[in-house]
Amino acid sequence: MNMLKFVSSLGLVAVLASASAARADEGMWTFDNFPSAKVEATYGVKIDKAWLDRVQAASVRLSTGCSASLVSKEGLVLTNHHCVVDCAQALSTAKTDFVKDGFVIATRAEERKCPGMQAEVLTSITDLTDQINAATKGLSGAAFVKARNAAVAAAESAACAKDDKARCQVVSLYRGGQFKLYKYRKYADVRLAFAPEFATAFFGGDPDNFNFPRFNLDVAFVRLYEGGKPVKSPAHLTWRSTAPKLDEVTFVSGNPGGTDRMLTVSQLQTQRDLALPVSQLQRSELRGRLIQFSAESPEHKRIATDMLFGLENGFKVYFGRQFALNDPAFMGAKVSAETELRAKVAADPKLSATVGDPWGDIAKVQKVYADNYLRYRQLESAAGGGSDLYWHARELVRAAQERTKPSGERLPEFADARLPLMEKELLDDKPVHPELETLYLGFWLSKTREYLTADDPATKLILGKESPEGLAQRLVSGSKLGDPAVRKALWDGGLAAIQASDDPMIQFVLKTDAPAREIRKTWDAEVAGPTDAAAARVAAARFGVYGDAVYPDATFTLRLSYGKVAGWTYRGVTVPAFTTFAGLYERATGAEPFELAPRWIAAKDKLNPDTVFDFVTTNDIIGGNSGSPVINAKGEILGAAFDGNIHSLGGNYGYDGSINRTVVVSSAAATEALDKVYGQAALVKELTTK
Repeated sequence: MNMLKFVSSLGLVAVLASASAARADEGMWTFDNFPSAKVEATYGVKIDKAWLDRVQAASVRLSTGCSASLVSKEGLVLTNHHCVVDCAQALSTAKTDFVKDGFVIATRAEERKCPGMQAEVLTSITDLTDQINAATKGLSGAAFVKARNAAVAAAESAACAKDDKARCQVVSLYRGGQFKLYKYRKYADVRLAFAPEFATAFFGGDPDNFNFPRFNLDVAFVRLYEGGKPVKSPAHLTWRSTAPKLDEVTFVSGNPGGTDRMLTVSQLQTQRDLALPVSQLQRSELRGRLIQFSAESPEHKRIATDMLFGLENGFKVYFGRQFALNDPAFMGAKVSAETELRAKVAADPKLSATVGDPWGDIAKVQKVYADNYLRYRQLESAAGGGSDLYWHARELVRAAQERTKPSGERLPEFADARLPLMEKELLDDKPVHPELETLYLGFWLSKTREYLTADDPATKLILGKESPEGLAQRLVSGSKLGDPAVRKALWDGGLAAIQASDDPMIQFVLKTDAPAREIRKTWDAEVAGPTDAAAARVAAARFGVYGDAVYPDATFTLRLSYGKVAGWTYRGVTVPAFTTFAGLYERATGAEPFELAPRWIAAKDKLNPDTVFDFVTTNDIIGGNSGSPVINAKGEILGAAFDGNIHSLGGNYGYDGSINRTVVVSSAAATEALDKVYGQAALVKELTTK
């Protein structure tokens, strides 16, 4: 499908013309402010607190940036294949490729622990808005950021310090309009139970990505363990083995990663003109390097499959965002919506006196943003370019330095409440591939020299007399940080061990981290601090004008969206809501990415060709919702969300219910495949047992 032809943000114009309340099926709603009355009025189904509590208790957040759900009483969790492909890659070797061949086992004893993965179930939400606001009252810039971070760290520690099975996170909602403490029950032992072949989960590859019709079995199962035994999970969703019906009401419970629907016009212009073009240029070049790397040998292809998939997916996502922001009609609608809100504020003297002109304040920050963006990106936010060894080194160095300070005075990611997950991700045994490490690190070093110039003091400090490629090779080949025992010794040894280390990657970070810390300090004081303070006043304006009939931007916290099973019509072409197994075999060509896995060729005559494979709904989702359960009004699982259609790529900034669609792999297809393709009778029995 030609993206330039089919990506359209024009439908968003009607949605954005007024910033009042959410319309149609729009919204990623928090569980403590779900519009049950509106859903009942629209669809005739009643969603009460008991229903919400049940779904919340069965919804799972994965540290891989995905969503999931409990689907049996024995800790079995449904998610997407692409949410566990990193685990399958980590468990694979040159001789055993669980990505290519799938992870299909005979008994539960063969389930394998996913390194670095943690699962979390939300248990409570507590409003801390007044407490956080009191800590930052009257402050600005760096002082504002420091006071807020200290208050957040104190709240998280107070709520979770005495409970080693809990994780606490203070979340900013409405871009500073509210602060709420989310408390989770965490599970650090997550084991892979089933995953299909990559060719089956991602059938159609990049050409079909963000398109429909689709024929993907993008499902996987992990199991939660504690004390070496599967977790007992009576609060789980009911598995439905039959397909959904057209117009059936659907709900998606998951953790959308982030949206920018509440950004001001000046912020969107900065994304359009600076941040998106830079990131896409680098993403595009790195993609080419990975494609070339993958073509060099079968082993290179094996170790780069997951990386290339993620990079291509990201490129398409941000292309859609760029296209939306380049549309004059779309940006015109954003200007109109902002103008309407500002006019309503100006018409209310009391509200106007309270909020002032936060839009003007944010606009002033954009020049400072632009002046510092490249430096901040290259030295801080995107430092290392994806190199695990570099990231390990920087976390070890900074953790050793930060842990000498009181929790509230540290960089926020090193506060006491946040260290356990960092430690787990850092110390779990996960393979490191030196060839890929060298590629990523060398690319970052070369782009840093290009963007900051060879004469910049930071470039000179980083490279010295070496070339980017030569320095990357030296650092990677000499580092022992791929060994988790080495990382653990440095973590436990603290600052003394770090300073005494002769590991070249550790020494490189010690030598070069000062410019990164300096630009972060500048960013917090001159960009993040003023922006966050002003954004909180924009939020106050929204509340003052529209009340709580608006939902917050996504923040990778649990949300619920509502909709129905429905296809769509665009430019005279109607796209049906369902695909079937028969369509899969018709679409197969025998060549990548439309090549069937051997199991599926062998099982063709066993399968019901009319089984619904994938379907689409009007639910409002975004990245991070991958793996989210799609359920009906009875709380039965109809499938797992794994993608959006091409029109949804502008969904970062707005929603159009007439054409935006969520793409779902059906539980009916998963049941049929588990039974007749993979011979997973025990898994099917576990799923379907009442």
